Amino acid sequence: MRSKLARFAENAQRKNVVEPGKPIFATIRGNWSSYFENDHPIVLELGCGHGEYTVGLATLHPHNNFVGVDVKGARIWKGSRDAEALQLSNAAFLRIRILQLQDSFAKHEVAGIWITFPDPHPKESEEKRRLTSPRFLEIYKEVLQPGSWIHLKTDNLALYEYTLEVLRASMDIHNVAYTDNLYRSDLYGLEQQIETTYEQKFARRGINIKYVRFQFR
Repeated sequence: MRSKLARFAENAQRKNVVEPGKPIFATIRGNWSSYFENDHPIVLELGCGHGEYTVGLATLHPHNNFVGVDVKGARIWKGSRDAEALQLSNAAFLRIRILQLQDSFAKHEVAGIWITFPDPHPKESEEKRRLTSPRFLEIYKEVLQPGSWIHLKTDNLALYEYTLEVLRASMDIHNVAYTDNLYRSDLYGLEQQIETTYEQKFARRGINIKYVRFQFR
C-alpha cells in the first residue's frame, strides 16, 4: 500500500488533480471549461472521499464534467487513479476545504451538487460544520446556476432530519423531495443508483439510506 507521501507525489503529477502548489490552482476559478476543454455542465461531489460517486457519475454521464472536492489528498488519490484507469476525461479532483468553494468556482459556474454520506457532525456545537447548514447553503447558492439541483444521500437520521428543518425554514428553497428509505421510494434512480462502499456497508447493516434533493428559488 502506498504511503501518504507517495500518494501526494502522484497527485502532483496527475492532470486530473487540482491542488495548491500547481499553477492551475490559482487560475482555475471561472476557467473550468478551459480546463475540461469543453463547455459541458460542471457538477460537484462535496466531501468526495475516495471519489466513488464522482467516478460513477462521470462514467454514466460523459457529456457532463464532474469535480470531486475534498481536503484530503490521500483520499482523492484513489478517485484520481480510478478515473485515469477508466480514461475519464470528464472527471477531476479539487483539494480544498468546502468553505473555500467560491475561491475555485465563479458565480453560476456549477450546474449541480452531490453531497454523499458526509460527516454528520452530531454534536450541537458542530452544527456549522454540517454540509447542509445555512452557511454552506449560502456558498452553494453563489456558485450554482439557477435551477440546479442539490442532492444529499446519508445513512444518518439526525442529519437527514436536520437538513429538512433547515430547508423548511429557508425562503430560498423549493422543489424539495425526500425519503427516509431510498430503496423503497419512487425517488430511487434519481440518485443514479451508484452505491459507495459506505452505502453498501450501511445497507448490509439494515440502515435505511436517506435521500433529499432541492433547488434554490
